[in-house]
Amino acid sequence: MSDAPAPRLVLGDPAAPVTITEYGDLECPYCRSAAPVLRTLVEESGGGVRLVWRHFPLFQVHPHALIAALAAEAAAERGLFWEMQALLFAQQDRLAEPDLRAAGARLGLDPATVAGPGAQRFADLVEADYVQGLGLGIRGTPTLLVQGERYRGPVELPALRAAVAEALPAR
Repeated sequence: MSDAPAPRLVLGDPAAPVTITEYGDLECPYCRSAAPVLRTLVEESGGGVRLVWRHFPLFQVHPHALIAALAAEAAAERGLFWEMQALLFAQQDRLAEPDLRAAGARLGLDPATVAGPGAQRFADLVEADYVQGLGLGIRGTPTLLVQGERYRGPVELPALRAAVAEALPAR
């Protein structure tokens, strides 16, 4: 049994037979590149794959990763995590607090909840994901787990489809 917290940030059918968990950083260009591939994989799976996002802000190299994660959690509280993720990936060069407030406002969120002191209440959620990732030996992003096993192939549809097919439970 895993000590992992229950998935909060799920794209796709929560009951899908295959789970891909991504440890990601909203300021990471590689995570930005992986996002459309992973979304397509989920969308084309017909309910067979779900994507679970876990925060792993690489704050040592990405100075805005942590506050971006807090902003995304604020959006998640309103069911808008994936929309906020897409916005933040699209503006990775603009992730300072005023930019996060503006992104929140674009989604109809109270800007005061998305950045600054209002977003700090989500720190425990982000920290829990990060600590869990450290415990799994994760050091970089994106790190993908397919059914809990580290995926080491390219973040490309054919390779991911093959990994999903291999992970499907026997019928």
